[in-house]
Order: sequence, then structure tokens, then C-alpha cells
Amino acid sequence: MKLHLIFIGNKFVYNKSLKEYVLRRVENEGELISSITHFKSRDNSLFLYLQERLASSDKIIIVTSKKNFPTIGKLICTATSDNQVLQGNMLIPQKASLYKERSYLLDYKDTIVNVMQIDEGQLMPQILMPTNETQATIHVFEEEKTTLISILLPIAQMYEVTFSVTQEIQGWLRIDISSKRYGDIRHFIQGAKKLLPKKLIASANIVTYIIERLSILDKKVSFAESCTGGLLAYYFTKENGASKILDGSLVTYSNELKENWLAVANETLIANGAVSSNVVEEMSEGVKDVSHADYTLSISGIAGDGGGTLEKPVGTVYIGVRSTIEHKEEHLFLQGDRNYIQHQSALHAIKMLLLIDKETFF
Repeated sequence: MKLHLIFIGNKFVYNKSLKEYVLRRVENEGELISSITHFKSRDNSLFLYLQERLASSDKIIIVTSKKNFPTIGKLICTATSDNQVLQGNMLIPQKASLYKERSYLLDYKDTIVNVMQIDEGQLMPQILMPTNETQATIHVFEEEKTTLISILLPIAQMYEVTFSVTQEIQGWLRIDISSKRYGDIRHFIQGAKKLLPKKLIASANIVTYIIERLSILDKKVSFAESCTGGLLAYYFTKENGASKILDGSLVTYSNELKENWLAVANETLIANGAVSSNVVEEMSEGVKDVSHADYTLSISGIAGDGGGTLEKPVGTVYIGVRSTIEHKEEHLFLQGDRNYIQHQSALHAIKMLLLIDKETFF
């Protein structure tokens, strides 16, 4: 069954933080959202759309405001020949099979509908939609996509699962696994891990996995960021438990702060420029001296949309990673707009952290 997410109300278009909060909660349930649709409060096409979706034999999550919550219930009742009743201080369809505060579930023929109400500053109500427990996600590093498929296909056939492979960034592949009726995802992952012992991480969320691993080992990480402007730190601090392993991030956007905060030599900046292998090496060393972390990451680049040259075009990024025993750097030429280049840079840094200490992370 496909999952369709419907937002009703202008606030879910213009209040991006509220919309992203809802999306995170839905995605955390482990199901792939097939489509996202927005409607204004008084959109006359909404009723016909709901009728069409209710006949689709799919899953539907409707997110609306307190103001529109009763109206949506009324439209659903009209489409399903039902009546609204008062339950738990809410007007909901009489045939609703389950309800909690600001949320109710309705089974209509082969379609499942979860209607939820949320406004600015509120906690998301409980998602009542039954989750698909026959799915999992793993990640593989330093492997070609075609080679990986040929490795995993025989194991998938043995344990009756299907999988799809997508690329996060170069050298980082995401594998989404689904189980057939009698499939065994757990044994499929175990079999894949045996064949890819230093390449596969059996966790859907890589950053959460890093936090868990470093927490167990009582190790810390710190960052020195330039073109990503703190985005790498955000990738970690948005997850629970980040304070256990992250000392902090120094956002040294200017050359002056690279010198004053990270002790990058003025001679290095003049001779090589801020976007260079030499500078990210000194940045990673400088943040290690400040924080005494077990691992440090440094990023400097040209995210755009302007600022590039023939020698260093937009998308030129240098990343340094340092452990207690070694230092590595990577020189990237990334494509995309400013934000996409920043996100790619942060993901490359996370990948480099994993690969500099395979004994710890794999």
C-alpha cells in the first residue's frame, strides 16, 4: 500500500519548520511517503480528491489545523456515507476505528485514513497509522552499485526479500529492504554483513549510529567548518545523545578567525588560499588542539552561487579528517546549488569520519 500525505491549510506551505516537523515524525514511522499534496482551507477540489484517494486502497495521512479539523471530518463522512459523533472532545466519523487526542483512524473498504490536527507550537499528535514492520535500511561504503547488487541478489533470493539501492553521495550507498510474505530481513542483513564486513553498517540513521558507537567507547568528535556554516554540527545536534560525543564546532568563515581560533598560519592562507588541502589540515589540527577530541573534521570550500575562479570553481571543497593516529584529506568537485553543495560536503565529511577508523565503526 502506498502512503499519501495530505496537508490542508496555508500554514503548512509557509511555515516550513512546522511542515518539516510533521514530515520527520511521519518518516520516523519507517514508511516511504509516496506523495505529498497541499490544499488551501477552502479549496473546492479537496472533496473530489478525497473521494479519489478513498477509493485507492492506500494509506492516507491528513494533517490539518484545529480550525479545519471538523470540516475535514464532515467531508470524509460525506464521501463514506457516515455521520460525525463527539468522542474525546472531538467531532469524528462514527466509523472511526481508533482515536487519541487530536488524531483518529478510519478504515474505509481497503483504504486506511489517519486524520491529525496540529497548529504552531504544538506537539504532534500520536500517529495511529499501522506501520509496516517488514522494512529496513542499511548503508554500504566504498562499493560500486552494480557490484553491490550482484553480491546482495543471491542472499535476497535465499531469504525472500527485495531491495533497492540509491546513492547518498559518491562512495555511500543506501539499501532499502522489504520482506516478502515469508521473508527474513534479519538473516539477509547478517549474510550481507559477512560478505561486506568493513563496508556495511546495519542502521537506518548513520549519525545516530555514530553517536551510539562513540558513546559506548567514550570518544568525542569536534568540527571546524567554513563553507558549511555549522551544517555538519546540525546533522549531529538534531539527534538525541549528541552531547555525549560532540564537543562543538568552530565556524570560522573568515581567514581572520581561521588564524585566531584555529591557529591556521597566515603564510598557509596567503600561499594556498582558504580553500586548500593545507588549510583544512591545519583547521583539523587547530580544532583538535582546542577540544582534545578523538576525531576532528574540517571543511573549507566554495558553495556558490558566486565566488568561484578558473582554478577553484564553485563546488570546490576540501575536507580534512583527523583521528589520534592519522590525518586524511579529500578534494571534491561538487555540483548543485549552494545548499546542495553544503549538504553534500557535510555527508562527505561524515563518510570520511567512518572510514578513518573502520575498527570502531564497522
